[in-house]
Formats: sequence, C-alpha cells, structure tokens
Amino acid sequence: MINLAIWLPAVGGLAACLAPRRAVGWVSFIFGLGALAIAIAMTVGYESGSGLQYLVDEKWLPDLGVGYKVGIDGISVFLVLMAAVVWPAATAWSAIKTPDRPATWYLLLAIGQSGAIGAFCAQDLLLFVLFFDLMLIPFFFLFGAWGKNPDGGLGASAATIKMMVFTLFGSLLMLVAAVATAFISSEGGSPLTFSISAITAQGVRDSSEIWLFSFFALAFLIKMPVFPFHGWMRDTYRSAPLPALALFTAVLSKVGAYGFIRVCLPLFPDATAELQDVMMILAVVSIIYGSVMAFSQDNARLVAGFSSIAQMGFVLLGIFALRADGLDGAVLQMVNHGLVVVPMMLIIAFLAERVRSDDLSKMGGLAFRAPFLAAIFLVVTMAVLALPGSANFVGEFYVLRGAFEVDITLAVIASLGVAMAGFYALRLYQLSMHNREIEADASAEISTGRGAILGALVAVIVALALYPQLILERVDDSAESQIAPAARSAGQTPATEASVGSRP
Repeated sequence: MINLAIWLPAVGGLAACLAPRRAVGWVSFIFGLGALAIAIAMTVGYESGSGLQYLVDEKWLPDLGVGYKVGIDGISVFLVLMAAVVWPAATAWSAIKTPDRPATWYLLLAIGQSGAIGAFCAQDLLLFVLFFDLMLIPFFFLFGAWGKNPDGGLGASAATIKMMVFTLFGSLLMLVAAVATAFISSEGGSPLTFSISAITAQGVRDSSEIWLFSFFALAFLIKMPVFPFHGWMRDTYRSAPLPALALFTAVLSKVGAYGFIRVCLPLFPDATAELQDVMMILAVVSIIYGSVMAFSQDNARLVAGFSSIAQMGFVLLGIFALRADGLDGAVLQMVNHGLVVVPMMLIIAFLAERVRSDDLSKMGGLAFRAPFLAAIFLVVTMAVLALPGSANFVGEFYVLRGAFEVDITLAVIASLGVAMAGFYALRLYQLSMHNREIEADASAEISTGRGAILGALVAVIVALALYPQLILERVDDSAESQIAPAARSAGQTPATEASVGSRP
C-alpha cells in the first residue's frame, strides 16, 4: 500500500503524457485522487503507539548497506495525507485552464509529488537524500520554464538558478553528511548501514555530531526556509507559476522541517542539545522577521512567502523545544499551514489573473460582487491569523507551551508573532477584497470549478479546526520517541505532562 502512495502519482504523470491534450490534467488528477484514497486508508488503518507501520524493507545495495526501507509513524502519516490532499487540488486548478506543454507540466508535478511523499516515508538515510533531491528537480524545470519575468526583479530563469544554487549547496552537504554518518556509526565493528533506526541504535561518535548535525541543518534551513537562509525566496516567489509555487510552499518546505525530526533529533542528540539555543533563537528571529516583512509587502506573493517564513519559525521553535507538546504543535502547524497556504496561493493566482498583476494596490473591490470567493478567503485569512478555534491557533499554542517550559524570554518574543499575523493577514484580505471599485464589466465571482476546489480545501481546514485531536492524539507517542534522546541530553524530559528539569 505504501509503495502505491509513493509511486502512483508518478505513474499517473506518465499515463497523462499518453492522453489527449485536453484530458492530460484530468488523467493526472484521477491518479492523484487514487493516491489520496490510499493515504486516507493508511491514516484510518494507522494504530497509534505501534511504531513504524506499513513497513517495506528490501535490500537495494546490500554491499553498501543501502536499502529500500519505507514506512510511516504518527508524524509522517499526516504529512503524507496533507501532501495527498493538496496535490490533486493544484492539479485540478491547472487543468481548468490548460497550461502550455501540458504533458510535461503534469509529469513534473507528479514526479514532485512522488518525491515528497517518498521523503516523508523514507527510513533509510541515503533513500531520504535521494527522495529529497527527486522532489526538487521537477520544480527547477517548472519554475524556470513556466515562470514569469516580473518588473524590477530577476527573471524566471535567473531566479530558478539562484534557488538551485542555494538548494544544491544544501543537498551536497546533506549527501556528504549522510555518507559520513553511516561510515562513522559503523566504526568499531558494527555493520555498514544507512538504516536510520540501525544508525540510531549503533550511535554516532560524539566528536562528529556537531559537524554532521550542521551539514544536515543547513540543508533543512535553506529548504524551509528560515532567516537568514532565505536569500533565494524573494525572487523565486515573484517569478514562479502560482499553482506549482503553492505546492512548493505547502509541502516541500515541510520536508525540510521533517528532516530535523526524522534525522537530526534521533541521530545527533548531543549536538541537538548543544545547539538547541541557537536553533530556538533562529526560530524566533524568523517569526518576527517574517511577520514584519509580510506586513510591509505590496506584492501578494511576497506576503504569502514571508508569512510562510514566520510559520516555519513556529515549526522550528516547536521542534527544538524538545518537548512532546512542542513537537505535537509543530506537526499540527506543518499540516495546517500546508492546507491553508494552497488556497491562499490559488486565490492570489485568481486575483492576479484578473488584474494582470500581483500588486495589492491593483486588486480589491470583490467582497460584494464575489461573496463566495470573499467568504472562502475570509476563512483562509482567519486560519492564517490563528483565530481562537482554528487549528493554527491550537498548533501555535502547543508550540508556545513547549517553548515557555524551556525559555520564557524567547517564548514571549515568539508570542508577538501571533499578534503580528493578524496585521498582515487582515491587511492582505482588506487590500485584495475591499478598497477599490472594480470595472462594471469585470468578471467578479470565481468559476464553479475553481470554487469547488477552494471549497473542498476550506472544508478540510474547518474540519481540522473542529477536531485537531485527530492529529494530536496520534502524533504524541511518535513525538516523544523522536525527542527522547535529545531531551535527555539537554537535561529535559520530553513528556507532555512532565515539567522540564534544569538545563545544562
């Protein structure tokens, strides 16, 4: 079943290449729905507290200790489900207005989905690196070939090359660290293996943990991104095609955060404890920086981009609080942000298509002539600003609860980001929905097809807001097991209910 969830989208992309031009997108969409059905079945069948499930462990390169080992736990199962939900939505949105070279467009989207789901499922270190790179490659082509050349910024090709330089640098560091981790853990007679669980059991020499952790961390921080590793973000967000950018922001950034949970915390617990303060400071700076920058932008794409930096700051803060409640909140935040940012980006795409600009000053005036769109966007806005009762509010509450137990000062500063989110989210809504009279003959309301896509995503957002325990109850056991080694090294206890001991 798990292999179908990983590879069915890529098979669908290949099948779509054989379909007539007008049907290409819908063929890919149908295969995406198949992957979604499998992800739902795995989530329903997942037994909380039972460790890795749906495990597939096959020898691949046995002489090198590399295996095809995939499985899911209480953390990854919901990230897989999130990816399986948002990908068909973006695919269907693209299919309503067929893009140029549709066969290539949908094939690349499908390969990206298989790579992302594979990264969430990988339990072998080298396999994780391969899936990590596989998910990135299609987006280089999507951004470069279908991007636009905005005024006053880099063109699509230059922006894509800039992004590639940043991410390729991180990927090379990660590959070096993965190989070194396997060989260092095998010293002393242990078998050479890239299995994450086996390396965790064998341990890594203490003197190597800091640099190995740092190499992985740089790759993940660039990918999320967080301040100050976001140098590629501004130009990429201004030029990239919005449906692809929505998926990139929703899912691929979460693979970077997931890497900390799956790789850094269990494999390098001493380094995690030693660098905990550094990572928490980076998280808080990202929250404040991203919020301030989001409020100051006139480009709707950049509002979404910088708000994502702030949200990923909360995720990073929850992870490095080294408490189960903090990690519970981080995972909920990852899932919720993925679900929220896609409809936000698709609405921005609709507005930009209508006024032929991403400038907020040229949007507006739709609230009365497009009530359905305005209502949908209002729900998305409330989720972004973490209105009490939303899943985003619950996620941030858990993150801050964990952070308060570790460092009150940093937690208080991070709390300012919650208030600042209200400013940039409401400003985005006001400028895009109000403040301007639209032309009398302008097409205002969103089409039925696109409205159905947004409505389905918003229904999922509302359902998660009503029942966030769907995730929190199932994540907790996995969160405690992932955090336990690093928390003990930091002199903390990972349990949600327990108080934190003294820090070294």
